[in-house]
Amino acid sequence: MEVVKISVYSIVDSSHCILAEDGEKVYEKIKEAFGKDKPVELSFLNIELLAPAFINAAIGKLYESFSEEKIRKSLFVRNISDKDRELIKKVVNEVKIHQKGPELLAKVIKEFLRK
Repeated sequence: MEVVKISVYSIVDSSHCILAEDGEKVYEKIKEAFGKDKPVELSFLNIELLAPAFINAAIGKLYESFSEEKIRKSLFVRNISDKDRELIKKVVNEVKIHQKGPELLAKVIKEFLRK
């Protein structure tokens, strides 16, 4: 199956991925490929700075339209530092918590505050 290669740097035209609007542009490209049942290789080559707002708009928003299984099987993140990979995981986990409802979010916050 053909893999759609998406360069974040080419879309954003900057090494800094901060704005949610830029994340939206990346999201639209991924969504288009997923809509055609094509896997995506998302390259962060030449990206020096990632912000949670960008990640939420680019990747987190996918969870509103696609199943977690679809995303795991079809989205491959490449050329990214370990630190930024961890940031993506953190943002995605927050998205999942929000989707599971306010009760779960309240429980997680209470447990966090007890530490």
